[in-house]
Amino acid sequence: MTALSKSLKPRHLEMISIGGIIGAGLFVGSSASIAAVGPAIVVSYLITGTLVLLVMRMLGEMSLSMPGVSSFTEFAREGLGSWAGFIAGWLYWYFWIIVVPAEAIAGANILHVWIPQLPTGLLGCILMGLMTGVNLMSARSYGEFEFWFASIKVAAIIVFIALAGAFVLGLSAPHGASLRNLVAHGGFMPRGSISVLAGAVTVFFSLTGAEIVTIAAAESAEPSRAIARLTSSIIVRILTFYVGSVFFIVAVVPWNSIRIGQSPFTLALENMHFWWAGIAMDAIILTAVLSCLNSAFYVCSRVLFVLAGHGDAPQGLIKLNARRVPVRSVLLCSGAGVIGILAAVKAPQSVFAFLVDASGALMVFVYGLIALAHLRVRRRRERAGEPAPALTMWLFPWSSYLAIAAMLAILIAMQFTPGLGADLHVSLISLGVVVCAYLVLRAWRRARSPVGVPCVETVPLESADGEADG
Repeated sequence: MTALSKSLKPRHLEMISIGGIIGAGLFVGSSASIAAVGPAIVVSYLITGTLVLLVMRMLGEMSLSMPGVSSFTEFAREGLGSWAGFIAGWLYWYFWIIVVPAEAIAGANILHVWIPQLPTGLLGCILMGLMTGVNLMSARSYGEFEFWFASIKVAAIIVFIALAGAFVLGLSAPHGASLRNLVAHGGFMPRGSISVLAGAVTVFFSLTGAEIVTIAAAESAEPSRAIARLTSSIIVRILTFYVGSVFFIVAVVPWNSIRIGQSPFTLALENMHFWWAGIAMDAIILTAVLSCLNSAFYVCSRVLFVLAGHGDAPQGLIKLNARRVPVRSVLLCSGAGVIGILAAVKAPQSVFAFLVDASGALMVFVYGLIALAHLRVRRRRERAGEPAPALTMWLFPWSSYLAIAAMLAILIAMQFTPGLGADLHVSLISLGVVVCAYLVLRAWRRARSPVGVPCVETVPLESADGEADG
């Protein structure tokens, strides 16, 4: 049994696509971006949101032109070759396997305030066990949990935008309508225009996750149609949930009163005299953390499953249980997550810091491979004279070139942005390790291949021999 289930419904995919871009990075991480840029952080979100929109549009076009491919990283394989599928898959897996312990510790820190008797390491492992159980049950279980987690996050943001909008318009503010905070404390760009571009670099990592829906769609009835429909509507969510909420934050409170690591949403609500702000936001942030942890587990296990199907990971990982869940992949990710928690607790400033830094630029590398693959796939289809799919990239090829140039600009900006240069260097080491691993695997395959027989780079999932695991 090597075929994943088709149990995810459209409502699951809808909320998975929304939940993928709404996490602790918005509720807490946005504090660092606002403090570094000022009110102009809204422009940084618009720039980065446009780049994510272009990448998602590419995925939408490729999903319709290649309906047999439904996993995010496998578009790189189809467009550029086996080497790109290997590199994109393993880099993407590493990025999310670091998210697992990071989110578990973030959730544990919140719970530790409520339950100080239990250490954060133990609380993190408890959260890890809960999410492991959810992902072992079925894809439908993951979808249901993510549906409700994402629904809570969306409802919270909508309520915040409504309350802050009423305050800014003077409907609930004693001093009447005002947008003074946007320009009152050093102007709209107090750090200068360069800071807006540097802010786009940090914001980029908060917006990653929208592509999760392309992996989850593989377990729905019509993967390619689901991907195309959801990727074309992602911009509305980015504008509403990120740009809208951040705009109202800097409109309600002075940007220079926001402290890094503290939720700016809480500060804004307290400034509007809502006494329940702190408790409510802690609960919402915990929900966001659990949502990200749940999704990270799911993504890691499915990426390993796809890699194993192509012979890029141990073949035992493609075996499914009776509920069509890749149990071994889930358990492997759980074990890696526990190791990450131990590293975060025992050596937060050395081992775990290195692991996090090593994932810093990985999503830029992966998105870059997707953009290059899209160029190759589009050119190949045009040369073959095949009809265009219902959804295509705008202003091709210039928009694709713009996306690639923007990703290169992000890498260059990382090099010259304090605190991000080291992340780029360590991420390049991660890239080098994966490239070397691919070269070793290719050499091993060629050595085992009989003389005169071409080396087979992939193992189709349909032909792999695997029995159900209990």
